[in-house]
Amino acid sequence: MRKLTNPFIHQKGYNCFACSPHNPVGLHLDFFQDGDTIVASWNPQDNFQGYPNVLHGGIQATLLDEVASWAVNVIVGTGGVTSRMEVQYKKPVFIDRGSIRLVAEITEHKKKITEVRARLYSSDGVLCTESIVYCYTYPPEVAREKINYPGKDAFFK
Repeated sequence: MRKLTNPFIHQKGYNCFACSPHNPVGLHLDFFQDGDTIVASWNPQDNFQGYPNVLHGGIQATLLDEVASWAVNVIVGTGGVTSRMEVQYKKPVFIDRGSIRLVAEITEHKKKITEVRARLYSSDGVLCTESIVYCYTYPPEVAREKINYPGKDAFFK
């Protein structure tokens, strides 16, 4: 497993809720490449709950959307934007049970649409939430211009 560098950190105006280490209310995610998958672990805190001791569903969707985006950045080698996302909540994610694990893999890549399967596992390895994320992907040169995509190599410095 290989830790990925966050190449967006030094871009002007960068304050991503999910992955910026400097966003005071953000999730501060770090990502790793494990073969053809992107993974992350994250320890939920009380301020992200919906029902008592249960991680809010919108935060779960955000986590899955973000790991899917990093899969597009690193595995496909370009940037894009989420055009549609289907989320299936299978089990509650309890905040007091430790770190959760996020996993994303590309399931289909066509010219402009990339389909990503993203999953959220509890600390004991139970699949709690699963999504299919459809990303509108730009050609790398367009991604650089439109969304400041730094290029695939920037994730490995």
